Amino acid sequence: MYLSKEEERTLDGEKGESSRKAMELVVALGKIYGANDLVEITSAHLSGASYKTIGDGGVRYLEDMVKGGAKVTTRSTLNPIGMDRERWKEMHITPEFAEKQLKIIELYGSMGVKTTCSCTPYMNENVPSLGDHVAWAESSALSFVNSFIGARTNREGGPGALAAAIIGKTANYGLHLDENRKPTVVIEADIDGSLFSHSMLGQAVGMAIGNGIPYFRGIKPTVDDAKTMAAAMAASGSVALFHVEGVTPEAKKFDLNDLETISIGKKELEAAYSKLNTVDDVQLIALGCPHLSVKEVKDIAAFLKGKKKKNSDTEIWFCTSAKIRDECRDEVKILEQFGPVLADTCMVVAPIEGVFDRTGTNSGKAGNYLPTLCSQKVMCRDLSALMEAVI
Repeated sequence: MYLSKEEERTLDGEKGESSRKAMELVVALGKIYGANDLVEITSAHLSGASYKTIGDGGVRYLEDMVKGGAKVTTRSTLNPIGMDRERWKEMHITPEFAEKQLKIIELYGSMGVKTTCSCTPYMNENVPSLGDHVAWAESSALSFVNSFIGARTNREGGPGALAAAIIGKTANYGLHLDENRKPTVVIEADIDGSLFSHSMLGQAVGMAIGNGIPYFRGIKPTVDDAKTMAAAMAASGSVALFHVEGVTPEAKKFDLNDLETISIGKKELEAAYSKLNTVDDVQLIALGCPHLSVKEVKDIAAFLKGKKKKNSDTEIWFCTSAKIRDECRDEVKILEQFGPVLADTCMVVAPIEGVFDRTGTNSGKAGNYLPTLCSQKVMCRDLSALMEAVI
């Protein structure tokens, strides 16, 4: 594996112990995956932000990095944390959890990471450009920027993305290379075009192809459609890149003649729906996985305007970024009549287990992760069907 003189000096510790450790990790990953060299990145997006997921061991790791003087050298943002940092009591969070969660944010911030805490950084302040090499660790976000924007990242782990952010480089393998971005299967999609149908399409495709690279025909997804579809494919399979005919920037590059074609229609969508639905009544309805966009907040507010919440014990959470919550103040007032609009967090990385055991969502991603990460039985429906129980 070729390293420049500067990279060799970093690996030798000339730029400090934290930079040495970061370079050592990036180089080790590169050797494992057969990289010939490193490539400069324009941004990083880091997972491992919730105390629920990293625990005390993760806190100690971050403390060690900070003590060693670690600083990121490129634009770096953070994934959702385990609570809204101001409204955590409304989420049934304990003071002990809150204290440790705030410590994690402080540690990342001291390394120069922007603590905006969203799984949709591309809707906020971390927007790559076509052809940019980046190091992103959130599965839905990296799939979106790989595909819809045409940036280049592998499916980074939390420590690897942080290491890349510190040295400003990542190993040049996998989806950073042209030859690995070619589609592996053509998907002929037949859906109704709704946001929820795109989520179920993503679920069905992930189930069908695992970690392949699908090329879609028959759909024209918007940003929100692509966001929810990418999230479901990454969760039900491990799809990190997709192409859509006439929509995504790289789709026109490829010869599809020798590729298998898979049709996804009513039968496959029903199978995906059935897999995600395991209960018909819920204690919590949680929207915003990935985080709600401005358009989604406005659409939900329009749907709820003039309606009233039933006398029900079912809680409703709306999860988005702090930036979007601030932008949509009028709509937030409508949503707040039904439940809290939470920033920085989501139902998947919050410690909802022990408080709830049955959760409703309109997200294929959440439908996959809630049973495994949160011990939930799930009702996965579109917005209007979800809300029938409470309005």
